[in-house]
Amino acid sequence: MSVKLKNLSSEEAWDICQENSRALLIDVRSSMEYLFVGHPKGAIHIPWIDEPDWEINTSFVAEVRKLALGGLHESKDDVPIILICRSGNRSKDAGEVLIEAGLKNVSHIDEGFEGELDDDHHRSTVGGWRYHCLPWEQC
Repeated sequence: MSVKLKNLSSEEAWDICQENSRALLIDVRSSMEYLFVGHPKGAIHIPWIDEPDWEINTSFVAEVRKLALGGLHESKDDVPIILICRSGNRSKDAGEVLIEAGLKNVSHIDEGFEGELDDDHHRSTVGGWRYHCLPWEQC
């Protein structure tokens, strides 16, 4: 049976992080987004694509593995890895790469930190971590 990337709502991800102290919430957005738009409290920043060249981070899998340390053994106790980006697209791509690299317990927040655009082209009004009033901060 093949392992698949799991889709989570913001609230489901928050609940997992509260229930399991080993869970890793990883923000895969650019450094500028992470710092200035804000990020979930407790999120660890590992960009999937970042400035200045906007290329995929070739160290992404290795950086995630380092964070998880011993929790990547094949068992039901694999450390939960939850990815978040702006609206769920980059986190999905990054999560699929982690699955391909052999990690088993990988999820992504399908509505992201800011959610999709509304009819007025605004974010955080129809979905996302901030929309659901979950804890977040910015620098």
